[in-house]
Amino acid sequence: MTIRSILLCFILTFYAQASELKVIADLFEGDEQKGISYFSGNVQISRDSDELNASKLTIFTDEDRKPTKIIIDGNVKFTIKTEQKEQYSGKANQVTYLPTEKYYKFFGNVVLEQLGSKKKIIGETVVINLVTSQAKAEGKGNEPVIMIFEIEDEKTEKSKKRN
Repeated sequence: MTIRSILLCFILTFYAQASELKVIADLFEGDEQKGISYFSGNVQISRDSDELNASKLTIFTDEDRKPTKIIIDGNVKFTIKTEQKEQYSGKANQVTYLPTEKYYKFFGNVVLEQLGSKKKIIGETVVINLVTSQAKAEGKGNEPVIMIFEIEDEKTEKSKKRN
């Protein structure tokens, strides 16, 4: 495979879909025939307002070189935004993004915090739908899912109104 075809595959892969996907990494390997691109080492990913950092990234593409599945692996830290403008940040061992379904699935020691609302989910698997902002969480084995909410009581609300 020539450098030109690798670059063409790389550019087409990341300009597919409606938004731009930008990847910065120490190493890139691509297999145009299989439709797979690998990135490793200090991987930084940005798409619209989403930002993710990890050790590895694998992008699977279809025959038209459009991304069908993106796997972000190794100490993933992220900030993502849904179509309802809700913003989440957190960490996980691995993240899968499915562009056609528009959802993120977080795996392994997931901590996900909804910014601006002080809601937090801690679990083994968490799914966020970017279109509906719906979330689903599961624990591991006998471990529960932990949900943390801030609840304001009447005194707190009255105190805020006075100030």
